[in-house]
Amino acid sequence: MAVESGSVSAAEYEDQQPATLWAESGDDQSGAGGSSSTPETASAYQPAQVHGDAARDEADAAALAEAAGNSAVQHLSPAFPDRAAWGTASKLRAWQIEALTKYFEKEPRDFLTAATPGAGKTTFALRLATELLARGTVDRIVVVAPTEHLKRQWADSADRVGIRIDPMFKNGDGMFGRHYQGVAITYAQVGMNPEVHKRITEGGRTLVVLDEVHHGGDALTWGDGIREAFSGATRRLSLSGTPFRSDTAPIPFVQYAPDEQGIRTSISDYNYGYGRALKDGVVRPVLFMAYAGQMRWKTRMGDEMSASLGEPVTKDITAQAWRTALSPEGEWMPAVLSAADKRLTEVRRGVPDAGGLVIATDTTTARAYARILQQITGERPTVVLSDEAAGSSRISAFAEDTSRWMVAVRMVSEGVDVPRLCVGVYATSASTPLFFAQVIGRFVRARRRGETASVFLPSVPGLMALAATLELERDHALDRPKDTDDGLYNPEDAMVAEANKEDRASESLLEVQPFEALDSQASFDRVLYDGGEFGTGGEVGSLEELDFIGIPGLLEPDQVRDLLRARQATQAKRSKGRAAKDGTPKAPEPENRPMYMTLKEQRTELARLVSIWSRHSNEPHGSIHAELRRISGGPAVAQASIEQIQKRIDVLRSRIGGRR
Repeated sequence: MAVESGSVSAAEYEDQQPATLWAESGDDQSGAGGSSSTPETASAYQPAQVHGDAARDEADAAALAEAAGNSAVQHLSPAFPDRAAWGTASKLRAWQIEALTKYFEKEPRDFLTAATPGAGKTTFALRLATELLARGTVDRIVVVAPTEHLKRQWADSADRVGIRIDPMFKNGDGMFGRHYQGVAITYAQVGMNPEVHKRITEGGRTLVVLDEVHHGGDALTWGDGIREAFSGATRRLSLSGTPFRSDTAPIPFVQYAPDEQGIRTSISDYNYGYGRALKDGVVRPVLFMAYAGQMRWKTRMGDEMSASLGEPVTKDITAQAWRTALSPEGEWMPAVLSAADKRLTEVRRGVPDAGGLVIATDTTTARAYARILQQITGERPTVVLSDEAAGSSRISAFAEDTSRWMVAVRMVSEGVDVPRLCVGVYATSASTPLFFAQVIGRFVRARRRGETASVFLPSVPGLMALAATLELERDHALDRPKDTDDGLYNPEDAMVAEANKEDRASESLLEVQPFEALDSQASFDRVLYDGGEFGTGGEVGSLEELDFIGIPGLLEPDQVRDLLRARQATQAKRSKGRAAKDGTPKAPEPENRPMYMTLKEQRTELARLVSIWSRHSNEPHGSIHAELRRISGGPAVAQASIEQIQKRIDVLRSRIGGRR
């Protein structure tokens, strides 16, 4: 279903238990004999009674009162500090009540809630909106979302709690119909004509909900638009699952304060990160299944190059090896898609409707991946290539059915809600933290305890680092140097579209040196989970791979960790037994090759080790080379002999080994 959490119809809820109406502070009113307050929460946060709007005609007022009075949220008693029972929507989650309590302590004009994807930001926002409507604080709502699909998703969710929002509103309409209580629009709509939305906002007491507010920056069209349009709003609620940006443009309506280094950083009024949500059981734990392999491609000059995916080489070589792996013409993608489908089969033993999502770089590869999946499964996947109405309807249909796979290009932006997604394939060359977080957010939405998510991805250093720091919480820094190479995403005018394009870090090189993917072979590398690494690697289809693909799909986080450790120990014993049986393999005989080939390999190895040590020590490459010359002697690398370069390699290997 399209709602993040916590919403059922009034009839469904009243079937579960008697309704309880909570009164405003000072009103001694309760429902069904219940008390009008609960410990720790009622004093600060007590839902109000519903009042009609005298400005509406009589029929509209009656319809509004009936809708608001019968909505599920009006019957939800605060559950803080207890979390809602699993499988029910009779209570709000603890963090939602906690955030509502904090809001109603002061009822500020601006409030920023940063909550991890899947935590239930939509439910929180709609509960707050219902309260403000009922108290007469506001009489209309404007929701601003990044995409067309999210506009409709917000409208559907609001309708379930009795709030009528028009997602089809166009700038040319000027004003929404009286039968609606507000509109859902995109940042792009606001940027194109902020004056229209300023008139709507200032025409009544308005709550503006800015979904994924990090899309707005003062120096950008969208940021300028939302500041102009919504400066006169009665209340503004800003939401974000990934509240950080790469540029230093301030986000409208967000407060900043200096940190311990004096750098101005964004301040969330309430923060609920992935780490805490995982401990609370609100989101799923994520298993990252990393795959390496040997890649081979041809340059424009006709030279053939090869590299192992994931080995520490230059950024340009990594980009080309990665691109070769993602080519649907090679063997890497079919092997990884087949492994992911096996994992999905295992997960569906415990979660029968579990689905999978492949994130592709462009429409051509998306269609090719869909053909491969159809050959593997015998079932045609759902393919979503755009943010238009047809794409949105396909997502909605996939969310409700039980088919296996969906392949998407652009429809993975924040908030797209398909809770049954349990397995993902990261088949795009985008590698920014924001995009990565958005993608993983599609898989962490828990429906019941024990569900786990599995994401298959290339064994590329940048992605491995992001997977290992999934729980890292970031704030938006205003004073970060603009030339800082931290890899954060810079959302320009076509923000969501740009987020789904491939990483352009090596684009200039690829224009000069385009390549043809010749061959790609996949191998299982390792599993990343909760900051740890598990597995000894192995061929596709080997026991080493199947040990981890076969992990049950319903496990508590601690059980996942224990099982991974057990599988790791099993593989270590298996490897030791093979070594004892087979004996130590003999070293290969040296080949008689031209000296220049050996020198080239030595220089490549030295460059690789210098790069690794530079990341450890934060020293420039040039300084490291100079120190190696001082220690080992000899001329610059270009003039050094094999023996001289080998000495430098030995020095660095010793240092790196000691550091580990």
